[in-house]
Amino acid sequence: MGLIEELVTVRDWLRWAVSRFSEVGLFYGHGTDNAYDEAAWLILHTLRLPLDRLEPFLDARLTHTERQAVLNILEQRIVRRLPAAYLTNEAWLGDFRFYVDERVIVPRSYFAELLADGMAPWVLDPEGIHTALDLCTGSGCLAILMADAFPDASVDAVDISADALAVAQRNVADYHLEDRVQLVRSDLLNELKDRRYDLIICNPPYVTAESMAALPAEYRHEPALALASGDDGLDIVRRLLAAVPDHLTKNGLLFVEVGHNADIVEAAFPDLPLTWVDAPSGEGKIFLLARSDL
Repeated sequence: MGLIEELVTVRDWLRWAVSRFSEVGLFYGHGTDNAYDEAAWLILHTLRLPLDRLEPFLDARLTHTERQAVLNILEQRIVRRLPAAYLTNEAWLGDFRFYVDERVIVPRSYFAELLADGMAPWVLDPEGIHTALDLCTGSGCLAILMADAFPDASVDAVDISADALAVAQRNVADYHLEDRVQLVRSDLLNELKDRRYDLIICNPPYVTAESMAALPAEYRHEPALALASGDDGLDIVRRLLAAVPDHLTKNGLLFVEVGHNADIVEAAFPDLPLTWVDAPSGEGKIFLLARSDL
């Protein structure tokens, strides 16, 4: 008797998936941080059930076709080590759902939490943000959150990758923001000419060469262009800081996410008055500079 015949209910498949995920040592971090949540997400998505309503369905018996579909997606997660977000073609930041595939990294930015509160307390007047830039936009998720947080702002979403911008275009259209979010293909700020912004956020590639060499298999499905940034992870940050003063308004603010690289950043830029911004899920992952600091 095979798995299709032995595992009948949602509870059966959930238990089996958690056991197998743990057995093979999957790596998480693309929307969940443990085997149980990962398995629940994949199963509920495959069965087209609400992602926040597992309990009522645990003892539901699955049809043969449903069991086959669940087995297929769980085996892809186990064998191919694909992140769940690529298998479901969706990623969530708070209540916002975004389409993703292997042309973009899976959204997982600390900026999402800050934008939910309008970047308070660092942005004192959200209504005063009229021009905003999401640099290295990838899937466009943060540009969309910026448009939501600052309803009076026009938002530019910049990326060097045409593939990433195609994904971003789909997400911008899904949220009907074509009139407020402009997609721009540019190598950082090169194609922005004389545009200046009240607010710039950037979640750039910042993975060091050493960390790139040690990435788990799941992360190797993501575009290396969106992850790697030289030996110390700061190649993009250096270029950004050199050029950004010409693109900030008089009172403009720049926020840059650098993950676990705070010590590297402090050592590389000892003369900059960096302000480290804490998010609910992580401290010291984003630095802030005002135009006057640069």
